[in-house]
Amino acid sequence: MTRELHFNEAIREAIDQSMEDDPSVYIYGLGVPDPKGIFGTTLGLQQKFGPDRVMDMPCSENAMTGVAIGSALAGLRPIITHQRVDFALLSMDQVVNQAAKWHYMFSGQKSVPLVIRMIIGRGWGQGPQHAQSLESWFAHIPGLKVVAPTTPNDAKGLLIASIRDNNPVIFFEHRWLHNITGEVPEERYTVPIGKGKIVMEGSDITIVTFSYMVLESMKAAEFLKKRGIHCEIIDLRTLRPLDTGLLLTSIRKTGRLVVVDNDWKTGGIGAELVSVVAENEIRCLKESPRRIGFPECPSPTSPVLSAAYYPRAKDIVKTVMQVMKREIRDDEIPSMHSGPVDIPDASFTGPF
Repeated sequence: MTRELHFNEAIREAIDQSMEDDPSVYIYGLGVPDPKGIFGTTLGLQQKFGPDRVMDMPCSENAMTGVAIGSALAGLRPIITHQRVDFALLSMDQVVNQAAKWHYMFSGQKSVPLVIRMIIGRGWGQGPQHAQSLESWFAHIPGLKVVAPTTPNDAKGLLIASIRDNNPVIFFEHRWLHNITGEVPEERYTVPIGKGKIVMEGSDITIVTFSYMVLESMKAAEFLKKRGIHCEIIDLRTLRPLDTGLLLTSIRKTGRLVVVDNDWKTGGIGAELVSVVAENEIRCLKESPRRIGFPECPSPTSPVLSAAYYPRAKDIVKTVMQVMKREIRDDEIPSMHSGPVDIPDASFTGPF
């Protein structure tokens, strides 16, 4: 049976069902048992499963990640939750030098079935140290799988798949997605890690993106359709391993590429995608590919700077028009956004 759920409810249901099915699954992190429950994703879990399986943790991210790795090697399936990706930086040694490498170093005899949830994105002027999106850091590391769902359906299916996976998975959730809704089956199911999907069919240009920027890309594509430009939008869903086959198939059809990243362009996912196309299908390109990402400076706090810093649907429209060699004035493109620049809409409430 399928029904409407919020993104945060889909996350919570994935954790709930996984813990019901497998007593080795447990979850901890800063704020996990708090009244807000990490955007509502962990509400009620401690009451149902008890404090031995659902718990807070001290501000010792590196040490606590080491605890999770040790317990995973001993047969448990831990989930660590970070309210912000910035906090996870304190655990990089354990993530990169331990969790990602055990399976390789011990010839496949040992695995670390660990899921690390990290919240990305911005809100309420949290600025350079609390509003970063560092997906490409983790996607660079062999031994890690990196997923970033957009829809509630994919959020539940990918999280269950991540929990069941025998190796470490970094699970990125954009904070602006937790309040969106979509159809989600009640039963247990998985979405395969490493498979993207086409969310909008088109023949003129391929837009490749992931996480929240899928929604901005779809807004832009709807506007462009009225101008006679039909965009094909690919939601990557997984950043490592990348679904390069889906990307190349689309490029062979459209011959044009715009990559909408959720991060800085230098060394980012967008650069990797453009490289894949250049190495494999450069003769199919009718125009030079374009990348959309953040300016090369830290995330701002000021609303004025934020308005100019973060790309939105309007920026995607302008970039696509450039690739298509079509002219359009700024005043012809609606903002497609209302309200403060650091929240998606009025339903987005704090404190995290």
